[in-house]
Amino acid sequence: MDILISEETPYGYDLSLTVPEGFSRDLLSVELSAALSRLAMPTDSLIQIWIEDAQINDDDLMNHIGFSNYRDLWQMRCKFPPNGDGISTRPFICGVDDDAFLEVNSRAFSWHPEQGSLDSIKLNDAFNEKWFDNEGFLLLEVENRLAGFCWTKVHNEEDLVLGEIYAIAVDPDFHGRGFGKPLTVAGLNHLSNVGADLGMLYVESDNNPAIRIYKDIGFTHFSTNSAYRNSV
Repeated sequence: MDILISEETPYGYDLSLTVPEGFSRDLLSVELSAALSRLAMPTDSLIQIWIEDAQINDDDLMNHIGFSNYRDLWQMRCKFPPNGDGISTRPFICGVDDDAFLEVNSRAFSWHPEQGSLDSIKLNDAFNEKWFDNEGFLLLEVENRLAGFCWTKVHNEEDLVLGEIYAIAVDPDFHGRGFGKPLTVAGLNHLSNVGADLGMLYVESDNNPAIRIYKDIGFTHFSTNSAYRNSV
């Protein structure tokens, strides 16, 4: 099991590494130090390290090599059917809805280091991925405008099929109108209908408003991915 070098580095960072789930904690500090030494980054480089399925002692291990935790991403899961009613949506049409989606995505995720950087090139790359299914890319239209979206993704694991709420957002102009919960439920209902065994999503651990909605739908915390950075 190898430490991975990310193909895309988040804005502001010079390098991003990922420690995959199940990596030996006995080897973590030694292997990370060795990997950083091999890469021979300049001393003033800002480096991010993600640890998938973080464990209770990971902060101490990372502090030992000069990295501190700055971000936790929860994976949450839920059983079907979800609690609550969905809302009427329509599928995304490639080449027609691109600009409207990108505008809403940019406004809704202006704060987000990954989703907020999505552009037309990255969107077209997603269209070409094997997992992409426009029927699972749900658009909410209100007053002849794109008010929100729920982009879903199916993962075929060895022993189950996970249906992911891959990206979901409501345009800031439509905040406060209660669209978040039914839009999430609509996505989960779609995933259940195409054969997923469980629903899942990722959410920032400090996004309390979203977590409250997800818990009300039936989601519970499953695991945590933690991000660390060095001091330069």
